[in-house]
Amino acid sequence: MKEKGKLFIVPTPIGNLSDMTFRAVETLKKADIIAAEDTRNSGKLLKHFEIKTSMISYHKFNESQRAEEFLELFHKGKKIAVISDAGSPGISDPASHLIRTAIDNNIQIEALPGATALIPAFILSGFPTENFIFIGFLPKKKKEKEKLCARFKELPFPLIFYEAPHRILNSLQFLWEYFGDREIVIARELTKLHEETIRTTLIEFLNAPEKITLKGEFVIVMNGAKKKHLTDDELKQKIIFYLKKGESKTTAVQKVMQETGVAKNRIYALAIKF
Repeated sequence: MKEKGKLFIVPTPIGNLSDMTFRAVETLKKADIIAAEDTRNSGKLLKHFEIKTSMISYHKFNESQRAEEFLELFHKGKKIAVISDAGSPGISDPASHLIRTAIDNNIQIEALPGATALIPAFILSGFPTENFIFIGFLPKKKKEKEKLCARFKELPFPLIFYEAPHRILNSLQFLWEYFGDREIVIARELTKLHEETIRTTLIEFLNAPEKITLKGEFVIVMNGAKKKHLTDDELKQKIIFYLKKGESKTTAVQKVMQETGVAKNRIYALAIKF
């Protein structure tokens, strides 16, 4: 009986080609086929490392079709290596569907360690590293964002997001409105020539968004919720602040709740006295 093939998940550099591992190069050279998110982009990488293995496109628009095609190849004993444009396939990039298909059909899988943006950004943040939650890209619609983030609002763990330059200001505005002011670290163009790291808070950044260049790839690391007991007087001051800004009582209650994480009933009970 012919031995089944094997699926390799191979990370590629997110900017600096020196981050390519010896094992990744060797794996790509020995594979029968390389499934690449963008064959033109990956062609430059393969040429640099003198990898002559044939490529085939594998992206979010054809992953279901390709999974079935690759399954036939696995049964013929072929070894297929999956790469994305940059970083680890399956982390906000195509691969999960193929991995699931391989698992369901008892195809052996080997995932190589390597480049990914979220870990360097998290380490650079200086936030507590015992636990964290990786969220990736936020949904486009506000209701979907709120539904997703509701699970994490009260957690003390740092949250990690990916974002594109044309969406980052909108996303940071949403995070401030939903989570209240928190410490954040914005890492841009990690490992590349114009890499930069900004340590600030959501409100400080929104008041001076020009401090960052809106180009390249972004990772946002936001510190977790801090448990703090606020007195009634402190909550009243926050309510008064928003009322003086012309907000309605209902809006003031909502904003204080978002900012502090205090239960709505408690804030409302204080607000009705004004």
